[in-house]
Amino acid sequence: MSRTEITERNDEARPLSKNRDFNLLWVGAGVSALGNRVAATAFPLLVLWQGGSISSAGLVAFAAQLPNLLVQLPAGAAVDRWDRRRVMLVCDLTAGLAMAGVVTALLLGHLWIPLLMAAAFVEGSVMIFYRLAERAAVRNVVRPEHLSTALSRNEARGQASGLLGSPLGSALFTLLPWLPFLVSLAGRAVAGLSLLAIRTGFQQTREKTGERNLRAEIAAGMAWLWHQRFLRAAISLVAGSNLVFQATNLAVVLIIKDNDGSPLELGVVSVVGGLGGVLGAMSGGWFLTRLTASRIVIGAMTVWTALVPMILLSPNPVVLGALSAGIACVGAVSNLAAGVYLAKICPDEMQGRAISVASLVSSGTNSLGAVAAGFALAHSGLTGTIGVATGFMALLAVIAVLSPAVRSGREPLK
Repeated sequence: MSRTEITERNDEARPLSKNRDFNLLWVGAGVSALGNRVAATAFPLLVLWQGGSISSAGLVAFAAQLPNLLVQLPAGAAVDRWDRRRVMLVCDLTAGLAMAGVVTALLLGHLWIPLLMAAAFVEGSVMIFYRLAERAAVRNVVRPEHLSTALSRNEARGQASGLLGSPLGSALFTLLPWLPFLVSLAGRAVAGLSLLAIRTGFQQTREKTGERNLRAEIAAGMAWLWHQRFLRAAISLVAGSNLVFQATNLAVVLIIKDNDGSPLELGVVSVVGGLGGVLGAMSGGWFLTRLTASRIVIGAMTVWTALVPMILLSPNPVVLGALSAGIACVGAVSNLAAGVYLAKICPDEMQGRAISVASLVSSGTNSLGAVAAGFALAHSGLTGTIGVATGFMALLAVIAVLSPAVRSGREPLK
């Protein structure tokens, strides 16, 4: 047997935990995501605690969220067009420069709202490029039989970053107002170094084509996703469920407040809920080996229908946290199932665009849901709003059960 054949067999037998390049990518992207979350937490604190107005904080928050609407689709096309590793490196460099600008301004004693808005917009924009490039790159860094496990670990990492980032950002801000942004800058540096150490290519070899048209490329990604019956249906159902969860999130805050609870109790709910998301991501592989994507989507809609009205049972933060954990756990499993399904069937050269379209559709309802939830709670009260939310979620569950498109998702996920 030749040395090459021996090497190939050793690579095939190597577990994912021994995959050096995936581990570097996983750690680097995790540090980058944590830094992003730390900075995102610190932006509103900086404005409000350093003499800014509520309207100024709103402007900074708007600038941070705007990329989700403006950048998703062109970012997906760019990730498929350009070298993904270089895209991620440029993202780390750009975000690092933005954070350096904020740190410098604060050390000089200046609080410029336009600068904070620009930094928040840049940070949010490059994070979209970064996430899309990393998700599209994973299937090229791991072996096909390890893809589900790799994406499960990525989902757990994302849940953990969200869970740890908020309290860490708040704690660092309490020490020094500029410290969260410096930590975010350091995280980008670590992520960049990890990317430079990876040997594996992030995409398959592309054939050189003539002049490219951004609109045509985005349209091609949208058309590809539209023709995938299961993904089209699943993403639509998730978008509908996000409307409900905006209502439940605001309802939990209102329940705590109306029962003389404290921000600390709300933090307990958030932490317990976040732990549920991590648990769902870590256990997602177990479900993927036993259930098809269609059964996971149907099961998620059904379980959510049962959990949503239970929010009215008790104002106890532990109970509310447990319900939030259940919702987040199911959400992490369903996100993983959809992600694995897309990664397996989508061509490599279409990955970025497909993921960006799916993200835009599924999360694009969050803003609408927040506005609708606030209006409903103000005019229909807590019980009425949760009742409508439960009815809408039940409708989604019925659609999932009866939909031939949802039932078509029978491809094995492992």
